[in-house]
Amino acid sequence: MTRVAGPLHLTAQETARFTPPAGVAPRSPLTRDCTACGACCAAPDIHALGKPLGVPCVNLGPDQGCGHLCAVYDTRPGVCRAYQPDWVCGEVAPLPTLEARVRRFLTIYGLQDEAGL
Repeated sequence: MTRVAGPLHLTAQETARFTPPAGVAPRSPLTRDCTACGACCAAPDIHALGKPLGVPCVNLGPDQGCGHLCAVYDTRPGVCRAYQPDWVCGEVAPLPTLEARVRRFLTIYGLQDEAGL
């Protein structure tokens, strides 16, 4: 694994994960780790949990000042375990509410109509 120069010393693959597509301005270049914003637990559908698109997971706790925490974190399904923060996290995490983050997440992926937004 070859690390590239920079303050965070990311590999080329890690750097690519945080590079937004052409035409999308990054909102938070410092967001590289999970911020517990809850968007990935609320926006996508998660078949392994029977969770529909745009609906928060029943295991997602309320924001108590330190973010939204998963009630089944230690036993969460593989799809949740495998998720890695990417450029979308930098786009949605700074938004003030879970609802706003979910709406932006779905818009980024063109799923707002499918989710009924």
